[in-house]
Amino acid sequence: MAEQETTRVHLVRHGEVFNPRGVLYGRLPGYSLSDLGRAMAERVGEALGDRDIVDVAASPLERAQETARPLADRLGLGIGTDPRVIEAGNRFEGKTFGVGDGSLKRPEVWPLLVDPFRPSWGEAYVEIAARMRAAVADARARARGHEAVLVSHQLPVWTARSSYEGRKLYHDPRRRQCSLASVTTLVWKGDRLVAVEYAEPAADLVPAKAGFGA
Repeated sequence: MAEQETTRVHLVRHGEVFNPRGVLYGRLPGYSLSDLGRAMAERVGEALGDRDIVDVAASPLERAQETARPLADRLGLGIGTDPRVIEAGNRFEGKTFGVGDGSLKRPEVWPLLVDPFRPSWGEAYVEIAARMRAAVADARARARGHEAVLVSHQLPVWTARSSYEGRKLYHDPRRRQCSLASVTTLVWKGDRLVAVEYAEPAADLVPAKAGFGA
């Protein structure tokens, strides 16, 4: 029997964002990479630039497109835009989030926090998983026998990984293994998912107290 072809889809989280106000920016426009974030994007390009990548796509948000650019330029590829890998919808967009000066001190937002298993404050985990898996399936089809890249955001990447690995989608955000500019790789032999790999090509650039948002 002939050996089955190997296909890899790399789920890349974008680099650090310029966010001096410290808000949850979510899907808001205008949030681009910081200087450090651009350095992280270059690291992603260096880490993946010699691989057999034939397709690069990214979330429509600026920070994802900017993270994809160094890699796409190295490979001589265009960047496709896939709205299915956009950040999760969140009712706290544009606000700070915390007990002190953040939104949590305001009673009017407390009803949003009643169901962390869905979650009640934003897009349901099952919906995130479904759209991410659909985007991955299309990327895998475009790159069959080769490799593809999807540049996305922390929660969608982690939710997709949890779905593929058969874990509950509800989780403690502090326990996500999805650092800035990280690469989560799904590996198929034929149509069988055989491995999930993880790498942090910009690990030494990540601030010690980097947040778990977007």
